[in-house]
Amino acid sequence: MEESGVAATPAKPAAEKLDPAVVKTALILIVGGMAVVFDTTIVSVALHTLSAKLDASVSTIQWVTTGYLLALGIAVPLSTWGLQRFGGKRLWIFSLAVFLLGSVGSSLAWNVDSLIGWRVVQGLGGGLMLPLMSTLIFQAAGGRSLGRLVTYVALPALLGPVLGPVIGGAILTHLSWRFMFWVNVPFCVVGILLAWRHLNVDEPARPGPAAAGRRLDVPGLLLIAPGTSVVLLGLANAGTAGGFGHPDVIIPLVVGAALLAAFAGYALRTSSPLVEVRLLAKRSVGSSSAVLFFSGFSLYGAMLLLPLFYQEVRGTTALAAGVMLVPQGMGTLLSRTIAGSRIDRFGSRAIALVGFAVVVAATVPFAMAGPHTNAWLLALWMVIRGFGLGAVTMPVMVAGYIGLDKQQIPHSSVLTRTAQQIGGSFGTAVLAVILESAVAAHPASLADAFHVAFWWSVGFSAIAVLLCLWLPGVQPAARADRDNDPARRADSVKA
Repeated sequence: MEESGVAATPAKPAAEKLDPAVVKTALILIVGGMAVVFDTTIVSVALHTLSAKLDASVSTIQWVTTGYLLALGIAVPLSTWGLQRFGGKRLWIFSLAVFLLGSVGSSLAWNVDSLIGWRVVQGLGGGLMLPLMSTLIFQAAGGRSLGRLVTYVALPALLGPVLGPVIGGAILTHLSWRFMFWVNVPFCVVGILLAWRHLNVDEPARPGPAAAGRRLDVPGLLLIAPGTSVVLLGLANAGTAGGFGHPDVIIPLVVGAALLAAFAGYALRTSSPLVEVRLLAKRSVGSSSAVLFFSGFSLYGAMLLLPLFYQEVRGTTALAAGVMLVPQGMGTLLSRTIAGSRIDRFGSRAIALVGFAVVVAATVPFAMAGPHTNAWLLALWMVIRGFGLGAVTMPVMVAGYIGLDKQQIPHSSVLTRTAQQIGGSFGTAVLAVILESAVAAHPASLADAFHVAFWWSVGFSAIAVLLCLWLPGVQPAARADRDNDPARRADSVKA
């Protein structure tokens, strides 16, 4: 039947809801993943205290973080092979158990050397967990509703920077530093129990090489693991040495880059590489990896500057500086609901562009702030900046999995995670060097030195806006859903 000359169009069913089984899988994995994120952010504010308590120099105590990062770089590429050989559930429980062991050991460390050793154990467990969590969640989703799903995947990354510094500051102020590592224990224990009883993911019939379908790519591992680790070592040395023109910075960076280049060449020639670098030719994976790498300059580097700004320019304590970062976390959590639910509808490119533009705008005030700038005004800008950060994180994560089959997802997880890890270290090291140079150039005014560093961060964020143009736009299925939306169709008829 037709009325007013317009053919009635059947209403499209409501948008597909997330499968409850997928949500259940995501929540189980997130419980364990929170341990890694909280540990990283809590320890980052504790190096000064650890140096004093363990009677260690700054260059030595830095290895509490550097050793962790090196182990992380070794373990991340192994997650793809481990998933195929042992299955997701077994590997996840094993990774959590290793991280739990490293956490308890770190809390009982008797000197700085033992603490560094236990942090390496933590890094091995964390390096397996981080890419594995994303892989298992996106595999369970089967390519459907990725935008809504990423609001779960991104939760640890969003909560960690908010609560970690506050928890770390409170522990260091009122308790022994050893309690920092006990924060991880409940997450690990509950995560293991939940995974053991309720995690339902595809598993090989029995663990072993035959079930995996292939053996460990030992030549590839001997290239990519030390290559990634040595690059991270060079970047860590750059941050502590105050520049890139030192042998302990240049040599690791050159050697690491050579090993990674050799791995890329090797992976292109072999049929079953440890990490499938050919995926970088896909726009979704290549663009996501590039944006994640460069976002280290604007996102992670600025996370170095902000707590230092509050402590050194505005004279706050470590705990107070952590509290000052809470508004940024509130903005990030707000964007989780607003931006995450719209990725499927508008595409990764549009959301990330807006997110980075917001980060740029909200960083500018800190490039002009001083010791007496209104604290409430800065808190408002922190909320806005956090909103932009959250809007950037989620669509770029989604972009890395668009158009991939189930076998390709683990490789994309490793590629994007490695790009993010190296980019974050690179951005932090570069901005640390910029800040140190600015302090030397403005010895009478720390505020002016921080202004220089924040302006560099603004510039890096502006470049990231341009890189976002490479990200995929609205996908055909999402575009069809949007065009067939009854409300939009009614508006078009009225127009």
